[in-house]
Amino acid sequence: MLVVGLTALCSFVWTPYPPTAIDIASKLQPPSMRHWMGTDHFGRDILSMVMVGSRTSIAVAIAAVAIGIGIGVPIGLLAAERRGLIDDALMRLNDLIFAFPALISAIMITAVFGPGALNAIIAIGIFNIPVFARATRGAALSIWPREYILAARSTGKSDRRITFDHVFPNVSHLLMVQATIQFSLGILAEASLAYVGLGTQPPMPSWGRMLFDAQTMIGVAPHMAIFPGLAIVATVLGLNLFGDGLRDMLDPRASSR
Repeated sequence: MLVVGLTALCSFVWTPYPPTAIDIASKLQPPSMRHWMGTDHFGRDILSMVMVGSRTSIAVAIAAVAIGIGIGVPIGLLAAERRGLIDDALMRLNDLIFAFPALISAIMITAVFGPGALNAIIAIGIFNIPVFARATRGAALSIWPREYILAARSTGKSDRRITFDHVFPNVSHLLMVQATIQFSLGILAEASLAYVGLGTQPPMPSWGRMLFDAQTMIGVAPHMAIFPGLAIVATVLGLNLFGDGLRDMLDPRASSR
């Protein structure tokens, strides 16, 4: 994760070659001292494209997770606080949104507004809303019957004040873990959308788009698929391992063991 993050930051100020520079004379070159990851069918430097693609994937995933947290968490807290009819209505709305995967949502949004990174962010963000809403509601419902909630009520605190003062702080560690998981899924979703042409558009590099370009060249230049594929695998694996470690660190029961 640290390497990927530093690579993304470095790509803002330096890449070995301009990531969109075409050099037909150098096309399909294998990895060498001049081009560490080789070149693609247009002669573009794959290392430079992977570096810029890292910031594209990270930016899309962060924005999509922010949408999910910003909308889903308040919905989950409100559903757990009010319960009854409001809870049922909010959860049924979440079920409706959850029925449309990010890819299907992207297809619908693209049909109206056209393909692009912004529409990919919206599609993945919409898919994240019910995920965070359900996780928040489930965790919050387990908090409301606790004794310290009853003690807070006995002091005259309103349900809204209890939600912000006691419920949300006690579910925030679970939301941090969920955000890490959704971040890794956002990386995969962005790559998938770019692969089918609904995400980041050329000439901006994207890991998914690089895999799409490599599929017809896999027998001639396998390095075109290997390096962006390894970047996706390393990033997603690192995020999942980080999420597992974060859950163990923030879980009091795991800490006591």
